[in-house]
Amino acid sequence: MTQAHQHTTHPGLQHDHHQEHGADAEGQAEILDLDAEVLAEHTASITAWLPLKSDPRRIVDLGCGTGAGTFALLDRFPEAHITAVDTSAGHLQRLRDKAVARGVRERVLTVQADLDDAGWPDLSSPDLVWASASMHHMAHPAHALRNVHDMLAPGGLFAVVELAGFPRFLPEDAPEDRPGLEERCHAATDRFHAEHVPHRGADWGPMLTAAGFTVEGERTIAVNIEGSRSEAVGRYALGSLRRIRGTAAQALSTEDLAALDQLLDTGSPHSILRRDDLAVRTERTVWAARRT
Repeated sequence: MTQAHQHTTHPGLQHDHHQEHGADAEGQAEILDLDAEVLAEHTASITAWLPLKSDPRRIVDLGCGTGAGTFALLDRFPEAHITAVDTSAGHLQRLRDKAVARGVRERVLTVQADLDDAGWPDLSSPDLVWASASMHHMAHPAHALRNVHDMLAPGGLFAVVELAGFPRFLPEDAPEDRPGLEERCHAATDRFHAEHVPHRGADWGPMLTAAGFTVEGERTIAVNIEGSRSEAVGRYALGSLRRIRGTAAQALSTEDLAALDQLLDTGSPHSILRRDDLAVRTERTVWAARRT
């Protein structure tokens, strides 16, 4: 299920678990692709850290989006086959197209499903389940965790990856005429998400234990990627702030909204794409839990 990264998605962005349509769905998919590109090194480091007893052969990627985790796991485990699950048909088609382009289509099975539904599809008995920026959007996370526990093969591992929140891109003193604008945008969206996405930022350790797992590791990774390292950072910042604007606009002052719109205007001399001081700053936390 896509939790839109709103991936979620989850920039970085957190994934909204309702299916999106048209231009908004396309925009979300582009953000997920940029998230995968910009944060690829950090995702690879998480897959390398997982406390696995042997290389998994059967993997399930829950809330796969356009495939950031899927392809990181395929790269890490060249003998594995992955079942990628999402509620968005568009995202799954994009993932399949990428799999064809990468020459790994025979190693990927896609399943369209909403994991908030009472009945889950048969996902076999995987050795590893991966859920990145998706669990916090579950309406009933305790139920979802029990489902994952029951479907895992004995001794199998469940990796839950979550972000502290939306990434930051601008320096604290930017933009020059409205310093701190980005933080005020985040404050507005945080209020919205506290009401609508109450499990964002949760400590998943106790919930995993309650579902029958043994938590074998927890790690928080600080992300700080300078814009000069990737030209995609500017496009990532642009797309992310465009999505934040939709939630934050009503809570912002007229002056802040005007300054934000200048940043988002690609034809403006103040466009975020013209800045040379961007960076991606966020944190990711991963819990590794075993079915014993």
